[in-house]
Order: sequence, then structure tokens, then C-alpha cells
Amino acid sequence: GLSRSDAAADVIESLGARSAHGDLSDPVLLQAEMMGCDVVFHCAAKVDEWGSPESFYEANVTGTENALTAAKAAGVGCFVHVGTEAAYADGKSALTNLDESRPLPENPLPRYPATKAESERLVRAANSEGFRTVVVRPRFIWGDDDTSVLAQVQAAVAAGRLMWLDGGKQQTSTCHVRNLVHGMLLAAEKGQGGSAYFLTDGEPVNAREFMTAMLKARGVAAPDKSIPKWLVKAVVAVCEPLWTAFNIQSAPPANSVVLALMGQDVTIDDSLARQELGYSNVISREEGLATIQPL
Repeated sequence: GLSRSDAAADVIESLGARSAHGDLSDPVLLQAEMMGCDVVFHCAAKVDEWGSPESFYEANVTGTENALTAAKAAGVGCFVHVGTEAAYADGKSALTNLDESRPLPENPLPRYPATKAESERLVRAANSEGFRTVVVRPRFIWGDDDTSVLAQVQAAVAAGRLMWLDGGKQQTSTCHVRNLVHGMLLAAEKGQGGSAYFLTDGEPVNAREFMTAMLKARGVAAPDKSIPKWLVKAVVAVCEPLWTAFNIQSAPPANSVVLALMGQDVTIDDSLARQELGYSNVISREEGLATIQPL
């Protein structure tokens, strides 16, 4: 497991894996650590809500390119890349019942969506004889050890900032981390080279109900506050250009990516993974929620 700090290395070692100190900016070091590996699982990405476009490109595009170069040079046979449905977010198209037949948009929203779309293109194009590349696309990864989505939602509740868009009526697909790992292993074993596969927990769920259940499992009460989508769109239209023009580093009150991924239905069809890989969710939402520990 790649680690950039002693703390990360300790976590990796405590879970029974060997820590490889390194960074995605150093393909030579990556190659040395990948020697003798059968599969590389590339999970690293910059997933922040805001930041300079250059920082997203360096982490998500250049970092993926370096990982691909290192893996191929090290003689790795298979490269599994964790993509995202966010690559489809262009601020215009509906994201309902997405499946693999739909091509990536020409102009995804900047920062995370655009760079994840470009990194996926690099991975799929790198597929070649002796170097099989596969992409998996989970939606809304969650679980007890999550330090991203669940932690951010908890922080928003604590700060009094969490409000439901249009009352939280949106439908969403989800993917528990155990289901994601199961799908990644199947992709390494059976995935068609150059292909992508969506992964989910099964049928979509109401976003507000699901996030409320996650917070309840943590011992946190979800707020009742709601905000109309038209107002958020107006805030985005005013703030995002200003933040970009003046290179403001802190995140604006709202942005187009959050609006695209949380302000409308985002539902995924994972039939291809179930048909070609034999994928099935190994843990249900109910079982996953039962594993979340109170603070």
C-alpha cells in the first residue's frame, strides 16, 4: 500500500499489508515498489471540493499517468483504476440510470470531474498486450472508516451548515467499500481490457433518508433545514466565477460539482458488472449501516 507519511504507513502495516513509501509524482520510485506485483489498484485521487485546477490535474491526471508508466515498466499484468460517475457531470446532462454505453462528455465540469474523466481515458487507452487495464466506477463510497463523505457531512452538521437541497428528495446510488473492493478484485480477475464497470449496492435510495441513517448510526441527529435548488444555482452562478477570477483558495458557499452530484438524481445501472464479472453486492445497506460505530 502506497504511503506518503509515517502515519499512513502505520495504518497500512497494522492491517497486515506492506507499506511502500512514495508519491505519485515519482514514477521511478513507484516502479521499484511495483516490481513483482501482479496487479496495481490505483485508488488515489484529489477529491476535494475546491482548489486550483492545476492541483487536480497534477494529482488525478499526471499521477495516474505516472502510475501507469511505472506499472507497465515493472511488468505488472493488470491495472485496476477506481473511477467515478462524477466524470459524467457536465452541469447540463441528467445523471439517471447511467450505464457503460453512455460516452464520457466532451466537457465535464472543471477540477474533479474533468480530471477524473481524463485519467480514465488514459487508463483505458493504455490497455495493451500483456498490460490489461480496467476501470471501476463506484457511486457514493461509504463505510464505517470513511474519512471523506461521512466526515464532511458530520462536520457540516456540527457547523450548522447542512441543508437539504429541495428537501433532499433526490435518488442516489451508493457503493459500500466492501462492495467496491469485491468489484475491484473481480475486475482484476475477469475484467475486459480497456473496459469500465459501474458498481453499486443495488437499487437506488433516497439521498436524505440514507444520509440521515448514516448520521443516526454515528449518534448524530440530521437537521431539518432545506434550501431551494434555484437559490443554490444563483449562488453558484455568482460565486464560482468570482472565486476563480480572484484565485480564492477557500471553497465558495456552493459550487457546480456539488450541485450536479447532489442536487439531482444520480443513479447507476451496474448490470454489466453483474453479467461480465459475476458481481453482486456482498453487503447490504442495512448490514453496512449496522457496522458504523457511534462517535
